[in-house]
Amino acid sequence: MLPTTSRGRASSSSTYRANSSTFPQYLRRIIKWQQMDVEYTFWQMLHLCTSPKVVYQHTKYHKQTKNQWARDDPAFVVICSLLLVVAAMAYCAAYDHSAGHAVFVVISVLFFHFLISGAGLATCCWLYAFDVHCNSFFPMFVMLYVIHYFLSPLLVAHGFIPVLLSNLLFMVAASYYHYLNFLGYDVLPFLERTTFFLYPIGAVIVLSPILILSGFNPSRYVMNVYFSQRV
Repeated sequence: MLPTTSRGRASSSSTYRANSSTFPQYLRRIIKWQQMDVEYTFWQMLHLCTSPKVVYQHTKYHKQTKNQWARDDPAFVVICSLLLVVAAMAYCAAYDHSAGHAVFVVISVLFFHFLISGAGLATCCWLYAFDVHCNSFFPMFVMLYVIHYFLSPLLVAHGFIPVLLSNLLFMVAASYYHYLNFLGYDVLPFLERTTFFLYPIGAVIVLSPILILSGFNPSRYVMNVYFSQRV
């Protein structure tokens, strides 16, 4: 756990209680599409890929106006989940031939890649931590699910160029994910040394050349895990 100032401990404690009290309301709003701000959600998604600092500047405004860091609108999670399902179905249509296995892939991608991993990172149901994960996940989704899908015929091929391009794509996606994590926690005034969240980027940068020189292709590996009979 990151260290906090003494004043910050009280602030984080009150924020935790506020987020915990709004969690049931947050879940209820998931089934009420008309109450979701879809337009603002797409605005956030666009700027997370182009100008992420702008998004977290709005997070500060949200704290000032509603006295909580976490979103009270589940639209981001709902839309991101729907996009994940569509992306998983596209992969299944291209690389799978079993309806039962396709269902497994969709469920695995939605729950294990996104929701469960996010819940694990956002311990104790602190909604803002889950928000940070969702914000960081979306640009990675664009790179490793959308762009990767269109480049997959090249990336899963044999040879040095596919290995190089695949590792570079995964390196950029992972680094950007951790950079957005840093931005998300850096806006919290009660946290110290948030540069801790940048450390994994160094590990990724060091590991990538090793994987490239060893001939490891992450795209081919992942595709073989899910669609071994077609890749």
